[in-house]
Amino acid sequence: MSDVLEKFETILSTTFGVPAGDIAPEATFESLGLDSLDVVELTLVIEEELGVKIEDEELEDVRTVGDAVARVEAKRAVSA
Repeated sequence: MSDVLEKFETILSTTFGVPAGDIAPEATFESLGLDSLDVVELTLVIEEELGVKIEDEELEDVRTVGDAVARVEAKRAVSA
């Protein structure tokens, strides 16, 4: 498991109360009970925790936890 996925799992469970067993790469944010404002808040927390900047337009096609993890990992690879 990647450190980015682990960070998403921690944030989703502690900040948003999502049961850890429900969090999987294929889980949609909607299925986890998050609305669009929650996703924006999640993005802000991820940016702060992992030191990446994610533009709003980069989130347009992100539907699942795995999509978000891949986007953050790609951003980290570019900035490394």
